[in-house]
Amino acid sequence: MRPETPQITVDAIIEISGGIVLVERKYPPLGWAIPGGFVDPGESLLEAVKREALEETNLEIDVIDLFHIYSKPWRDPRGDTVSAVYWSSATGEPIGGDDAAKAVVFCENELPENIAFDHREILRQFFLWRKTGTRPDLSL
Repeated sequence: MRPETPQITVDAIIEISGGIVLVERKYPPLGWAIPGGFVDPGESLLEAVKREALEETNLEIDVIDLFHIYSKPWRDPRGDTVSAVYWSSATGEPIGGDDAAKAVVFCENELPENIAFDHREILRQFFLWRKTGTRPDLSL
């Protein structure tokens, strides 16, 4: 019998045109989110983040580095997940696709109000890290 474990997900913080790309979710939980999703069987985390970014934003991303792993049980109201969040870049115009109604570039000081999951905190940590080099707290 296989143990019950959290689902594995990936997210891509995509820097482009002086901002970052967020997607407006079509399905609950609603709100804006970092592009990403579940890793498919037989797929590496790197393959998954590139696929999810392409499906949701129509952008082919260049992954720069792994930013952080997030694993708090309360992260996703649909069930426990562990997410590998990648720092990446892209060129072009994001277009929402798959389960993303829209894909839009936002500057740090213009983030939308309704951000899903724990993505507001992830973005806060990302922007702080880009400014100061301070990595996120490992307990998150």
